[in-house]
Amino acid sequence: MAHLDSEVKEECLREDLKFYFMNPCEKFRARQQIPWKMGLQILKIVMVTTQLVRFGLSNQLVVAFKEENTVAFKHLFLKGYSGVDEDEYSCSVYTQEDTYESIFFAISQFHRLRNLSLGTLGYGENEDNRIGLKVCKQHYKKGTMFPSNETLNIDSDIEIDCIHLDLQTLSKNPQDWKNSSFFRMEFYRLLQVEISFHLKGIDLQTIHSRELPDCYIFQNTIIFDNKAHSGKIKIYFDSDANIEECKDLNISGSIQRNTQYVLVFDAFVIVICLASLILCTRSIVLGLRLRKRFLNFFLEKYKRCVCNADQWEFINRWYILVIISDLMTIIGSILKMEIKAKNLTNYDLCSILLGTSTLFVWVGVIRYLGYFQAYNVLILTMQASLPKVLRFCACAGMIYLGYTFCGWIVLGPYHDKFENLNTVAECLFSLVNGDDMYATFAHIQQKSLLVWLFSRLYLYSFISLFIYMILSLFIAIITDSYDTIKKYQQNGFPATDLQEFLKECGSKEKCQKESSAFLSCICCLRRNGSDDHLMLIN
Repeated sequence: MAHLDSEVKEECLREDLKFYFMNPCEKFRARQQIPWKMGLQILKIVMVTTQLVRFGLSNQLVVAFKEENTVAFKHLFLKGYSGVDEDEYSCSVYTQEDTYESIFFAISQFHRLRNLSLGTLGYGENEDNRIGLKVCKQHYKKGTMFPSNETLNIDSDIEIDCIHLDLQTLSKNPQDWKNSSFFRMEFYRLLQVEISFHLKGIDLQTIHSRELPDCYIFQNTIIFDNKAHSGKIKIYFDSDANIEECKDLNISGSIQRNTQYVLVFDAFVIVICLASLILCTRSIVLGLRLRKRFLNFFLEKYKRCVCNADQWEFINRWYILVIISDLMTIIGSILKMEIKAKNLTNYDLCSILLGTSTLFVWVGVIRYLGYFQAYNVLILTMQASLPKVLRFCACAGMIYLGYTFCGWIVLGPYHDKFENLNTVAECLFSLVNGDDMYATFAHIQQKSLLVWLFSRLYLYSFISLFIYMILSLFIAIITDSYDTIKKYQQNGFPATDLQEFLKECGSKEKCQKESSAFLSCICCLRRNGSDDHLMLIN
């Protein structure tokens, strides 16, 4: 009797395992179970993508408004601005007269802003809750300098002096504040002059998209940088735009109704993602329970543990990806609703959440393509080659970092692409992909013959090593995994303990043969030393 109960228990476990590892179509044919999760995922793809596109179009208006205002500010407040920035700064001056004129020009333009600007701008309060300009200068403590005699006597401690010019002061005779002792500068000890002011604006272009307008606070800073003391003062302009809730909006028309429709759509997306989250979480819980049953049965019958790869088969990684995507979509949708209602203004965080969740949603489509053998080859090849690729990249990365540090310290003073570690890494990555090779060779300054010769040895060795050797080995690893998968698909995948158990025939009826390539590819094998190359996932 106990033996009969054991067989019944084993047969029930086998049938549950077979059903668990079926795809949605097989489950429908076996038990007429409607694939709710698959249908929900397809609906979610449409909903999330539509939501992202709408938010992206709205975000484009925000980005365009910020960028266009920054360009307008540069033309308004920078004297002689040509419309094109010089390297990383806006423009530069070379004489004391031009420096004074540029400073006074920015101050004068701020005072005349309402009569000059084409935008919807007004004056804003600074950190001190005052309306006006704040001018600060940094300089060394007093000393003496005689370049002709090669004599310098200066205190390296830095002093900061500031002056506040409000609108009332600027309305007076300009010569009164221009002749102030504050603007009498000793350039040999001047480090920088910083002009900061706040402006407020309203983005009215969103009305054409039937959205409520945003209110902005622009924190503008003009820096005259003389730290190099090279005879050239670089002028930097920085505008940091913050979106704030408008205090009083009274707009008639159909905008309010359109906002309500969008909020309802976002709420529906949240409901869809919440249902997907619940169903996927339920599936993972059921899989963990089934794994516990199988582990206990296997230990009881065969007196040994199931290998780790078989244990991981019960945890569907696609469901984990879907759960992460759903959580990000729900949080991002809530933020989007608050932004739409003008209660929040954090576009960046909302963009990251919605963009990443949409990426995960579309990546999850690969799971359903994997049910077809032609598409499954790609998935299995990526999965089989991933551990080897990661180990290979870790080794190649050490060589890459070595070239990065070497190029930065040696070629940095002679090539603009090697000035800092970030640009060096980007330049080398471009060279690996065959981009901009001639320009990289040609732009090396030939001021030092030794450095020029070193640059040739450095670039030739890097390109030869990474393109002809490392990149070829990288491709060979993936090709080898692809050949292994093709061979397994033709001759059959090595069977794991789990698959052997599923293939066994029950005592009452003949088992159907289950062919699950996904199970087979990430198997754990009882292997001899000569079979090491057959292991797909270590």
